[in-house]
Amino acid sequence: MRALTTNRGADNTPRYSPDGKWLAYLSMERAGLEADRLRLMIMRRTDGRTESAAPSEITAGWTLSVGSYTWCPDSKCIYAVVEERGRQNLYRIELPSFRRAVTVSGGVNSNVAVGPDDKTLVYLHQSNTQPAEVWITGRQLSSHTDAGIAPLDLHPLEEFGFVGALGDSVHGWILKPPGFEAARKYPLVYLIHGGPQGAWDDNWHSRWNYQMFASRGYVVAAVNFHGSTGYGQKFTDAISQHWGDTPIEDLMKGLDAVARLPYVDSTRMGAAGASYGGYAIYWLEGHTTRFKVLVAHDGVFDLMNMAGSTEELWFPYWEFGGTPYANRALYEKWSPLNFVRGWKTPLLIVHSQLDYRVDLSQGYEAFTAAKVMGVPAKFLYFPDEGHFVTRPRNRRLWWGTALDWLDQYLRPAPATGAR
Repeated sequence: MRALTTNRGADNTPRYSPDGKWLAYLSMERAGLEADRLRLMIMRRTDGRTESAAPSEITAGWTLSVGSYTWCPDSKCIYAVVEERGRQNLYRIELPSFRRAVTVSGGVNSNVAVGPDDKTLVYLHQSNTQPAEVWITGRQLSSHTDAGIAPLDLHPLEEFGFVGALGDSVHGWILKPPGFEAARKYPLVYLIHGGPQGAWDDNWHSRWNYQMFASRGYVVAAVNFHGSTGYGQKFTDAISQHWGDTPIEDLMKGLDAVARLPYVDSTRMGAAGASYGGYAIYWLEGHTTRFKVLVAHDGVFDLMNMAGSTEELWFPYWEFGGTPYANRALYEKWSPLNFVRGWKTPLLIVHSQLDYRVDLSQGYEAFTAAKVMGVPAKFLYFPDEGHFVTRPRNRRLWWGTALDWLDQYLRPAPATGAR
């Protein structure tokens, strides 16, 4: 056994070319960071032995990450899935020139297989209006979900943009509810993603489904703030050590842009988020009263607690510039715990017993703070879930509880005598 790479970052997903002449793999340059740019690398093989001395980066000069890849049967190209502005597009990369071109764009594309002709592609495709189905070279092949979604009034996501923190362009999505009428005013649900190095993509999400929120008569908005993936590594890195300023500035400027839309009722706005999104909910709870209702799922409330209780011990050390013992000031600066005196907005907290990423105690602490501050609050506890709610019966309870909580404050009962 011998080591083929000496890179300090993570090297993974090795795959030999069909002709046995190349070894491809994904590589991160920096150690201690789970969200560094994933580079696609290759090494030459001679006489069945991999030449590890000089790997080449196929994606040199690119600022985006490769999520997955597969070889062409003739070993002269690689197809790679790349997250890009809220979509996961499929690129064909020629060897040895490394020329690349988009072959499938729009929505989220995954699980790619290449036919013997090196051009026929079989893959899963999904979008905000269609759950995942099998497609073949731009044509839908399977139709397992078509009958279920056919009766539904599903609007496509619409893009919007604005100038956010640091003077950067920030991208977001808008979804209109079923039966949308331009002359009406609709309440808003503002979604905040986790990660924090993640993104809202044009996909059919089983846990945070845009259409489920819209089905109750809400306009839905989702912003890919600084820290999001798919906009270049510099944009992704901008959130580290800045959890409470740069991305929050994006969120508030995005809210301004959405609130100005003629069909949005700016007096009836709520927000919901998970993980970092839950952190952002707790942060916003202490810094603004623009929302009428909030939902925090598995959110980070106390950063000192988080640093000592998460199973990803290295994660807070990267995000906050060291351990809490060496850099306590930054942990305290961005901890929502320190701003509970400003809490006023009704708050639903969801947390689970088996969440080892963000410990259950975070939810208990936040709920206690809400009750002490006299904030209307509710706690939804799952004894058999982790950081994500995955069991169907629990998802049904999650959706029912979250939507009812939003309805309680954003869709008041009609006045007496109304019909």
